[in-house]
Amino acid sequence: MPESLVVTRTEDRRRFLATLGALAAAPLLPGLMRSAGAAEPKAWAGYEGATVIDACGSPGRYEAEPYSRLDAGSIDDLRTSGLTMVNITVSGVGSYANDYDTTIRNIAYWNAQVAAHPDRMLVIRRAADLAEAKRSGRVGLGFAFQDATPIGEDLDRVDTFANLGVRVFQLTYNRRNLVGDGCLEPGNAGLSTFGKALVERLDERKLLIDLSHGGERTTREAIAAAKGPVAITHTGCAAIAALPRNKTDAELKALADKGGVAGIYLMPFLRKEGQPDADDLVRHIEHAVNVCGEDHVGIGTDGTVSPVKFDDAFRRKFADEVARRRALGISAPGERPDVYTFLPDLNRADRFARIAALLASRGHSDARIGKILGGNFARLFGEAWSA
Repeated sequence: MPESLVVTRTEDRRRFLATLGALAAAPLLPGLMRSAGAAEPKAWAGYEGATVIDACGSPGRYEAEPYSRLDAGSIDDLRTSGLTMVNITVSGVGSYANDYDTTIRNIAYWNAQVAAHPDRMLVIRRAADLAEAKRSGRVGLGFAFQDATPIGEDLDRVDTFANLGVRVFQLTYNRRNLVGDGCLEPGNAGLSTFGKALVERLDERKLLIDLSHGGERTTREAIAAAKGPVAITHTGCAAIAALPRNKTDAELKALADKGGVAGIYLMPFLRKEGQPDADDLVRHIEHAVNVCGEDHVGIGTDGTVSPVKFDDAFRRKFADEVARRRALGISAPGERPDVYTFLPDLNRADRFARIAALLASRGHSDARIGKILGGNFARLFGEAWSA
């Protein structure tokens, strides 16, 4: 029996069987998967007026070919999502061979998509653009790195990419690079001399440092070295699931003490075993709030705005992607071809609205929900990008 099907506790067994039922029923529920028997929580009344930010995500569909134009369905999903902003990855990751060229091409691609749909999207370069996105009913796209490899050894490239609109710079991606150690490096060597110089340059340019995928020492040292607040745009809580991609309470507390924000992701790493669901997400959010305080927690899905079309083609593509990542040495423990990078009962374009409803059903205040949905990241962006 596959490891992912070994469920020992009765509650986990019921939840996992419900998830399997949802996955099996996917062809009968186009574009939407819910856990079998799960009651739909009452909608949160404050959603329409909230600033809603996915700190790590992407418009479009998982199954779409690279660099293909956003289709009409993807644009409709943006409208349905209710998002004010989504922080999209434009960098390459894990290789110095072509990450600079890849990043330039990615930035050009997203600029072209915005130009093709100016009534639906705009590029976020400053805090005022976020307010304009909310006012105009468009979705703002923030350009972000998930690895420092496009910078190479040239700190002047920070200025190049900043001038092209990149506002969030993640230092490492799982492995070691010239900046420091990622979360998969057993040496846990922390920031390099070059890494400390990069942190200083990002501070000078008023650009936001992101410590997702970072090793524990890299995370702690970058928080200490930064002059202002930093982000962990997409992570989970190691106290709940002790996996390398998740942050310890000490890291989360240090981030919060510096004024930063941690975004909880919708990824397999919410559980050590089996397919996670919305209950797992809420558990991580609530733990992060208990550790950091409600002013320092948000959401970074690490997925697409459009729901995943769960079919044989998806399963093949997903398995190939896991195999490719393993071959490159960037696959983290918890990545499996049969544990998917979305939550089945949140596989819908309006997932943030449902997260809000789930939090409200558990008694969280309207003010706290608004902060978690995007208010905290909006505050952080305003502070980090201020001149």
